[in-house]
Amino acid sequence: MYADLHLHSHYSDGTFTPEEICDQAVKHGLSTVALTDHDTLEGWPRMAKACELGRLEFVPGTELTAEHDGTEVHILGYWIDGNSPALASRLAGFQAVRMNRIRDMVHRLNERGVPLEADTVFKIANCRAPGRPHVARALVQEGYCKDFDDAFDRYLKKGRPAWVPKTRMESGEAIDLIHGAGGVAVLAHPGLYKHDELIPQIAAEGIDGIECWHTKHNLESATRYEGMANSLGLAATGGSDCHGLAKGQPLIGRVKVPYQRVTTLKEKRNRQGTAPSFSSTQN
Repeated sequence: MYADLHLHSHYSDGTFTPEEICDQAVKHGLSTVALTDHDTLEGWPRMAKACELGRLEFVPGTELTAEHDGTEVHILGYWIDGNSPALASRLAGFQAVRMNRIRDMVHRLNERGVPLEADTVFKIANCRAPGRPHVARALVQEGYCKDFDDAFDRYLKKGRPAWVPKTRMESGEAIDLIHGAGGVAVLAHPGLYKHDELIPQIAAEGIDGIECWHTKHNLESATRYEGMANSLGLAATGGSDCHGLAKGQPLIGRVKVPYQRVTTLKEKRNRQGTAPSFSSTQN
């Protein structure tokens, strides 16, 4: 039994539907999958139904953008209570910020002679948590860029004309928000931050685990992070961070963690004392 604990759907910046994610999971021999869309729980109901039909175990989750000492970090939350008022309020706020960020990007494009409309981006996104990939797709669709990479290289990467910084919460706040909703918090893909010295500091804020196995981590990195997790008393987890076709080749199936890793997370969740719940009206 194997799990992938980091997957994105079209409800944030992925391209796969929940049903397509589950089809791929079955194809690759997974037994357990987590949906961790950015700043939203919108895809939970469909994912839960698709997992039931595919006889997969569903781990409801999300990925929150945060920062620690000025470094952007991402915090994965698993088994959070979708009916938590504090969580719902914070997610709604971040979704509004995401909408405004899209408008700011489009405005900057317009100032540089690219007549893209924000409504075109929102139509392509068709979700509550739009991001830069949706702007990139719109630029390609409307003929202003030749492909996804061209859109990022010319306009959307940090330092490019249409780049707009993200609004981020502190890592401790993100962890507290997840715990307050009865979930467990995991530091996503630490190898991408290139600041391993921050991990003990984030552990001191109450993080429950580290994502050791990730498609951007080589074997040496994964082994190092597993050692750090063990020394800090944290769960060692993993996931592909699959975004469907948004970033080229689908990544699902490339990272499979043994089910024992899920069991360890469940033990930490049980210490929180709150069971997850969700409905068809998630944020």
